[in-house]
Amino acid sequence: FLPNEAVAALEMAERASLLKVTHGIVLHPNPDKFNGTTILQQRGVKVLTSAQVAKEIPAVHTIRLGWFADEYTPHYPQTAAVPTVFGSANQTAILGGLAIKLHVLGRGCSAAHVVAQVDDAVFVGDLINGDNHAWLELGFIDDWLARLEEIRALNPKRIFPGRGAPGGVELIDRQVQYLRYVLQAVLDEKPTGKLAWLTKLRLQRNIEKRFPNLGYPIFMRDGLSAVWDTEAAKLSTIR
Repeated sequence: FLPNEAVAALEMAERASLLKVTHGIVLHPNPDKFNGTTILQQRGVKVLTSAQVAKEIPAVHTIRLGWFADEYTPHYPQTAAVPTVFGSANQTAILGGLAIKLHVLGRGCSAAHVVAQVDDAVFVGDLINGDNHAWLELGFIDDWLARLEEIRALNPKRIFPGRGAPGGVELIDRQVQYLRYVLQAVLDEKPTGKLAWLTKLRLQRNIEKRFPNLGYPIFMRDGLSAVWDTEAAKLSTIR
């Protein structure tokens, strides 16, 4: 999220591994995934992402700059990250002597995603966030659930999420359970028009009650209107 933290992570990885970090991968267009790009590039790290993710970065950066620049001055990047594009389709890349499968996935918590796989380990970004509420800003829960099944089909034994502790396939199950609960809670309200503040309050209270141990409830609260709008639009085409 902040370049100085990217450097700290780089140095920690090199101390722990006794190896030089050569590559980074932007898994999806969110600032905590791409804001370290430039400073890592300046240190000789080649930062890669898909064409789909790269296309989204400038617009996301502009929005987040408005949100965060003042609060994190002078550390927040003023210009959008420009990672190297590896392509627009799945491929296996040899990075630092290691074969890494790069899976190009569609929209989920962001508008585009890359999942990196090494043997039975997958790095999934915020598509799985087992210790915290889901980032629902885009409201595309059906797509997100589809991404999770695509990850499951990779047969991972080790899953490294964007936030929270790593684990096994139980992390997929927990994320699916969470998203399905949120989706059903919204559908039970028979969404139409815009989300009323009282309905939103009821939804967020029910979700937090169902998942009391998850952090960052603001991720869910700020995205409920988007979920509502998406489901209301679907229902309007049926009526």
